[in-house]
Amino acid sequence: MKPGLSLRVSQHLSLTPQLQQSIQLLQLSTLELAQEVEQMLVDNPFLERAGDEAETAGDAPVDVATSASEYRTSDGIHAERDASQAQQATEKVAETSNPETPETLNWEAEGMDGQDGEWGGESSSEWDTPSASSSTRNRDGDDETDAIDLAREHQSLTDFLHRQALSLHLGAADMAALRFLIESLSDDGYLEDSLQELAQSLAGDDLEEREELEQHFAIALKLLQSLEPVGVGARDLAECLQLQLRDLIRTAEDEGTTEAHMSRLLLAQAICAQPMDLLARRDLRKLTSLCGAREEQLREAMALIARLEPRPGRRFVDVERHIVVPDVIVRPLRSGSGRVDFSVQLNPEVMPRLRVHDIYASVLRRHKNSDGHAALQQQLQEARWFIKNIQQRFDTILRVSEAIVERQKNFFVHGELAMRPLVLRDIADTLGLHESTISRVTTAKYMATPQGTFELKYFFGSGLGTETGGSASSTAVRALIKQFVDAEDARKPLSDAKLADMLKEQGIECARRTVAKYREQLKIPTTTLRKAL
Repeated sequence: MKPGLSLRVSQHLSLTPQLQQSIQLLQLSTLELAQEVEQMLVDNPFLERAGDEAETAGDAPVDVATSASEYRTSDGIHAERDASQAQQATEKVAETSNPETPETLNWEAEGMDGQDGEWGGESSSEWDTPSASSSTRNRDGDDETDAIDLAREHQSLTDFLHRQALSLHLGAADMAALRFLIESLSDDGYLEDSLQELAQSLAGDDLEEREELEQHFAIALKLLQSLEPVGVGARDLAECLQLQLRDLIRTAEDEGTTEAHMSRLLLAQAICAQPMDLLARRDLRKLTSLCGAREEQLREAMALIARLEPRPGRRFVDVERHIVVPDVIVRPLRSGSGRVDFSVQLNPEVMPRLRVHDIYASVLRRHKNSDGHAALQQQLQEARWFIKNIQQRFDTILRVSEAIVERQKNFFVHGELAMRPLVLRDIADTLGLHESTISRVTTAKYMATPQGTFELKYFFGSGLGTETGGSASSTAVRALIKQFVDAEDARKPLSDAKLADMLKEQGIECARRTVAKYREQLKIPTTTLRKAL
């Protein structure tokens, strides 16, 4: 082949560092954004919090007339903060107007207007809003209970058991074995490893030492199972229930009880001695033959078993307290003729107050020809980019939230049953954005509404066809299924096929498999497990 020349035209998209940062900030959650801001404050000397100087400025006069308490509402109008909140902000934040402060710098940069006054300094009012928590904090210094302090004071299961073990008069070897078993418990209070495995983990291949440890562990296990809460130290569910029933029987014998109640306890103990799958399936026929009792007696005993605690360590588990701080707050606004409108506002709690450091910027301007000027100027530009991208992030969140509220207005008034089908493309077409942008905005962002606090993704759902040719939101269908199940007869629970028929009567075409999927998403048990004894 002869070599030749050819001309090809191609296009490719190149993301600038500013755009990459904007995309990154957009998909961050509130906690991740706070961490990113803290890291940027450490790395970039030109970036500072807008309230840092104000905190040490004393009681200088403050102008809060143009503070960031003005947010766009759903109808595009800026709402003013009432006078009381402005007064609180005045008491908490003192922004001094120093005549000696250098005038706003004008650094021209590619893709930026280069005005510090727009994104930083005294004129950057949108990010100078004092947080709501600071304005509502107790100024008298009264002690207030903090959720974090409560979590730290939480007593674990092991601590509770170790405290009880101190009252036992045991030898050193038995006490050490008991402490080892306590530390080997799961969060639910079960001893998941066998005594042989525990002994082998300590003794290794030494057979004599292993047998000795097993003896000490056997004694320690009996002592452990005698401690509170009842059922702790069990190897499986059956043993856990039997330990609790044994304690109830012992208490009934000491305090005295009716013969019927005692026989019910003994029958419950016999049921727990059988394979647990029979109890889970509520196989009354098989249990009747194995326990030699009537079906009515079995139902009473099984009802007693249902009141036992399958996880003794449940109340000691230090569950993480995930406090969701909403990014957007939706409030109802009464309007004429009984119509209800809603205002959509950004939450000032999650909005960082940032600006460009005026002193450092002025020094840089006066030393243009000094060593390292280019590197410092790059950091100044990055600080401006960061502030602008954060503002763009919250502006995008607000725009998307306003569009969601406008499309799902019936939900905010009537609840889940009034939810409309909504997909990302609908909001993207309305705002002129890409679907990927809407996806980033709605991930890990929360909205506080009169109906509760929800993730923005909650308002999106596919549609199911109706007899009239319209569509019903999957969220509304799930709410309807839950409503049907809550109202069902406990002795004759509704099957998935019956639920599908009931939805069809409401004009919603929903297959049985779809009903089963929605039921599982709602964590509703099957018909067999919902059936009352």
